[in-house]
Amino acid sequence: MTSELSLEGRVAVVTGGSRGIGRAVAVALAGAGARVCVTARDPGAVRETVAALTKSGAEATGLAGSVADPAHLWELTERALDAYGRLDILVNNAATNEPYGPLMEADPEAWRAAFTVNVEAPLRLVQCAWRAWMSEHGGAVVNICTEGAGHVGPRVGAYGTSKAALLHLTQQLAGELAPSVRVNSVSPGLVRTEMARFVWEHAEESVARGLPLGRIGEPEDVARAVRWLVSDEAAWVTGADLLVDGGTRVRAASPGLTDAVHQQLRHRLPDTR
Repeated sequence: MTSELSLEGRVAVVTGGSRGIGRAVAVALAGAGARVCVTARDPGAVRETVAALTKSGAEATGLAGSVADPAHLWELTERALDAYGRLDILVNNAATNEPYGPLMEADPEAWRAAFTVNVEAPLRLVQCAWRAWMSEHGGAVVNICTEGAGHVGPRVGAYGTSKAALLHLTQQLAGELAPSVRVNSVSPGLVRTEMARFVWEHAEESVARGLPLGRIGEPEDVARAVRWLVSDEAAWVTGADLLVDGGTRVRAASPGLTDAVHQQLRHRLPDTR
C-alpha cells in the first residue's frame, strides 16, 4: 500500500459498522492501518465485529447504541478518545429507509425519526468529533448518502429526501470546517446489503442487466471509495460526492437498459422487523 493510502496511526469511528457497508468500511480502514471504533444498535453484532477485526490483526473497539441518542454520540466519541487518544476519521453510515411508501401516507413520527437518524445524527457526531479533537488537529469525514438523492423514485420519498438533506449538509460542513477538516460523501447505487435485500433478492439478474457495469454493488465497492476519500491521496478533495453506482446515472445513454430497481420498489416491501 502506498504511503498516501496508508492510515497508520489514525483512528476512525464508523456508525452502522456491524454489517453491510459499515462493516466493509471498518474492515477496509483497519486494513489500511487505522484503529477502528464501531457502533451499531445490536450489542452482539458489535462484539462480533470487534472480535473479527481484532482477529485479523487490527486494533478495534466498539460501543452499542442508537445514533438517534445524542448521549450515545458523546459516549462513542469518548470511547475512541479513551481507547486511542485521538479521532481522525468519521464515517456516518448508519441509516434507516423508513417510512417506506407514498409520502401522502407517511407517519409524521416515522418521518421525524428518519431525519433524526439520517441527517441530525451525522451532524451531532461531527459536532462531537469537532469539539473533542478535529477543531485543533484536523480530520476527514465521509457521509454515506445514496445515488437516489439526485432524483425521485417510487415509495422511497422519505429516504431520498433525508439523504438529499445529508448531501447538502455534507457540502455545508465542508465549507464551514475547511481547511482543517475535509467533509465528503459517497453515494452508492444498489448494493448487496440487508437493508436493500428486498430490492435485489428476487430480481438480481434483471437488476444487473439494467446497469452499464452489469452487476449490483458489493459493500466493498463502497468501502474502497471511503478509504480513498479519508486518505492523503484525496488531500485536495472536500465537499465532493463520489458516485459508486455501477453506472446508474448514465444508464439512459446505454441502449436497451431498463430501470429494474424502480420496478422492484413499486412491487416489493422492505423487511422492517
